[in-house]
Amino acid sequence: MKRYIKILTIKLLCLSLLFSGALIVGAETQSNQAELASNAKSAILMDVNTGTVLFEKNSHVKLPPASITKVMSLILIMEALEQGVISLTDSVTASENASKMGGSQIFLATNEQMTVKELLTGIAVVSGNDATVAMAEHLAGTEAEFVKMMNQKAKELGLKNTNFTNSHGLPDSSHYTTAYDIAIMSRELLTRYPEITEYTKIYSDYLRQDSDRPLWLVNTNRLVKFYEGADGLKTGYTSEAKYCLSATAKRDDLRVLAVVMGEPTSTIRNKEISEMFNYAFSKYKSEPIVRRGQVVENVFIDKGETNTANVVAENDMHLLLKKSENSDDYIKETYLPDKIIAPINQNEPIGYMTINKGNQEIARVSLVLEQDVQRAGFIQLLARTTEYWFGANID
Repeated sequence: MKRYIKILTIKLLCLSLLFSGALIVGAETQSNQAELASNAKSAILMDVNTGTVLFEKNSHVKLPPASITKVMSLILIMEALEQGVISLTDSVTASENASKMGGSQIFLATNEQMTVKELLTGIAVVSGNDATVAMAEHLAGTEAEFVKMMNQKAKELGLKNTNFTNSHGLPDSSHYTTAYDIAIMSRELLTRYPEITEYTKIYSDYLRQDSDRPLWLVNTNRLVKFYEGADGLKTGYTSEAKYCLSATAKRDDLRVLAVVMGEPTSTIRNKEISEMFNYAFSKYKSEPIVRRGQVVENVFIDKGETNTANVVAENDMHLLLKKSENSDDYIKETYLPDKIIAPINQNEPIGYMTINKGNQEIARVSLVLEQDVQRAGFIQLLARTTEYWFGANID
């Protein structure tokens, strides 16, 4: 069993109501009594940094999500980009199946070619069903295989009330999710791939601008233009699902996520999302404790090619604070093993940092090395041993 030593303790002036970044918990019982999303069939309001639920209404009821489905499709596209499976400049050829998609579209022609970046823009801005299917087929061969990937990712994220039968969200009785599950997958997209907002915040753009078939794109999410701080995320509408939206906005260090499903009109949908945002920004603020990649310690590496390496935070760690609370002392503590032996991969957690109030752990983030450290070779180790015993400076 790995033994950890506590190497750092710092007092923090924080507000007294804090939440774990590792758990999804309710902010306060009275928040559920807030008069929000009165017209929605279901809704949820979440702090993105910590996953804290600030408000919810029927959030675990299974409902058709319409094009919010594409949040999961975007996760898989961004994952493929991260892993180098595809690049933004790759050319994608639209199949006849993709070009025949109905609903929202960018009007792909059979065998038309677009780059991954162009299709990603078409999905994020105007919710193109044809663009989504083209990317699904490009990544998985067929849309059916891509849907298997979507459902597998849903399982990995712990989504217990979600099942996908297509990549785009057009109606199917076996295609469903919940406001809560949408919030979880939306948070995954925002925290793991924050660059997605560079696409979802676009209000207007062009595809094929210099061709004889130019297409002017106008974002289906009007809030990115008319609500301060809004920069995503995904709208949805079918006659079965009614008006749905997974929306995000950021002010200062507080990023919130609001989901509504089954709204009667787009106007009411946008109004109620705005009210949910207003509620969050009026009552809460977020304090960053450590940023992703921030150096926390410099540690000795036993038998490594280098003797020391920087330890960094694997992810951001924030505290969600109620604006009305009085300040209290919280403790930040860093735990690292008493011995780190090479080789070790930079993505392998080697310790953790916590925020505690008394005996209660409030938040935790894993710590990793800033870079890989390979094991030193025999000659290098022998030279170090010689220098240690004889003081020879030959390493």
